[in-house]
Amino acid sequence: MEDLFSPEGFDETGAGPLYLQLHRRIAEAIASGRLKPGDSLPPEREMAALTGLSRVTVRKGVEALVTSGQLVQRRGSGTFVAPKVERLEQALSLLTSFTEDMARRGRQVESVWIARGLHAPAPEEVMALGLGAGDRVARLERVRSSDGVPLAIERASLPGPILPDPEAVTGSLYAVLEARGCRPVRAVQRISAANLGVRDAELLGVMPGVAGLRIERVSYLPSGRVVEFTRSLYRGDAYDFAVELKLAPDGERTAE
Repeated sequence: MEDLFSPEGFDETGAGPLYLQLHRRIAEAIASGRLKPGDSLPPEREMAALTGLSRVTVRKGVEALVTSGQLVQRRGSGTFVAPKVERLEQALSLLTSFTEDMARRGRQVESVWIARGLHAPAPEEVMALGLGAGDRVARLERVRSSDGVPLAIERASLPGPILPDPEAVTGSLYAVLEARGCRPVRAVQRISAANLGVRDAELLGVMPGVAGLRIERVSYLPSGRVVEFTRSLYRGDAYDFAVELKLAPDGERTAE
């Protein structure tokens, strides 16, 4: 560890800012496996003494690695190499639940419940679900994890008659809906970029402001009735979404 933070090799003339040189040195140690997930770094004061750099320079280099997700800081504990997060590819052509998707990959699923219950609908729920003013809405809010790594925050809203007992959902929401004969058969999803706020970042175990994916899904029964309105936030460092594109039929093509 001491040679990693040796003062030799820092060049004030031609290798870029000193904080970036420290950033590269630590990042290369992580990439090569010299620093492993869970390894702790020396305190800021000690790193400054070992490298001969100022504490401001050390702090800036470490903060850049925290922002990129390579390091994590735990209040009162220190700075650690972040757990390695496997990137997952999710096909957008399949209407599956988080539980079903992870099961297909042979991965374990865990949920940390934030809230679930029946409530008076908010205006956006009234619009999305086609509810009346006196209707009730079932809300489910939880952090979805796989193999111990938090991947997404899921906030689902359903008409009260569709899910009169939100406490019945302990695992897959779609499994409960299927048992009630109310599983959706199609959905419209909208995906947008998002920077995670403080609360959501804390729930997902990342730094505030890091990139995430916001997914809004409206799902329908065979009759065309809206059955689900879900707003999810996914970690940007853990998910790739893929969709298959096909050439349009001859009659639908337009020349440019």
